[in-house]
Amino acid sequence: MADEPLVLGIETSCDETGVGIVRGTTLLADAIASSVDEHARFGGVVPEVASRAHLEAMVPTIERALKEAGVSARDLDGIAVTAGPGLAGALLVGVSAAKAYAYALGKPLYGVNHLASHICVDQLEHGPLPEPTMALLVSGGHSSLLLAPDITSDVRPLGATIDDAAGEAFDKIARVLQLGFPGGPVIDRLAREGDPKAIAFPRGLTGPRDAPYDFSFSGLKTSVARWIEAKRKAGEEVPVRDVAASFQEAVVDVLTRKAIRACKDEGVDHLMIGGGVAANSRLRSLAQERCDDAGIILRVPRPKLCTDNGAMVAALGAEMVKRNRAPSDWDLSADSSLPVTEPHVPGHSHGHSHEDGEGHGHAHGHGHAHDHDHVHELSKDNLYS
Repeated sequence: MADEPLVLGIETSCDETGVGIVRGTTLLADAIASSVDEHARFGGVVPEVASRAHLEAMVPTIERALKEAGVSARDLDGIAVTAGPGLAGALLVGVSAAKAYAYALGKPLYGVNHLASHICVDQLEHGPLPEPTMALLVSGGHSSLLLAPDITSDVRPLGATIDDAAGEAFDKIARVLQLGFPGGPVIDRLAREGDPKAIAFPRGLTGPRDAPYDFSFSGLKTSVARWIEAKRKAGEEVPVRDVAASFQEAVVDVLTRKAIRACKDEGVDHLMIGGGVAANSRLRSLAQERCDDAGIILRVPRPKLCTDNGAMVAALGAEMVKRNRAPSDWDLSADSSLPVTEPHVPGHSHGHSHEDGEGHGHAHGHGHAHDHDHVHELSKDNLYS
């Protein structure tokens, strides 16, 4: 285990300041500071509020993670950070912090993709990912079906949401039902006491001529909202638990149906589910049921690793180091729409890597601790004594 890369990961794509530390595929620390309570009164995430919260939480969260892992910042073999996609201002806080720490410590920097990180985090729970891996990523901002032959360099989008993401639909329906923010956990809880067959809500993009792997939840959201409005106009009580259960069933039915179809079509016998909505209990149970029926092995991380966290970024960073991928340049910036086809943002002129015949960057010293001679030793001692 001592030979495995020790990497710190920073995640600030939305409202969670996450800092994780892993050694290879072993999780050592997962520190999170959430600003969700500050956004609740607005009914959604406010980018400027999130950015300020990240700024205030960054250093204490990094220090907490190092203490929890029982390692020094000097021991690290690399620092990984979410470079995108996400909220631009929030991403910039994380990228700036990662660059500062990497520069001062003389460590390689890896700007990685948020979505690829959600896939890679499963290595911390169930060991190395099979290649290829089929991944269903479901969150407040994304609903995607991805095929990953190599999580560090080859991630292929098969389908995605054409309008609202699943998590976004949960939040909006919770708002209509006056259940507060975020909506996912409370709808999940109430749905357990409701009847999922009580109301026949529509299943978007499931017709024979529809794109087989794309998702649409805007029509479902509108249908549920109109059903609730009609009940209220008629002076009738809205059966909140039945609405929650029926809405949730419509979402997870489509998600799991399309994921199983993609596995069969691509000849992949594993399905990984990640993202915040992967913490939903009904999605997990229905996916398990349908995977069992189809002879597919289901991999879902524990709920805490499904939501945004630094551990997932560290996991992908460690894999980058292990496979000698090129570190990022110092001019790395945040990209709010970074495509999933770019698992990481490599460097073009990094002084400590060279390209092999296949275009893969190799870092000297087996990808471990780099020493940047231009960083004055005194500055390191002052910052990290």
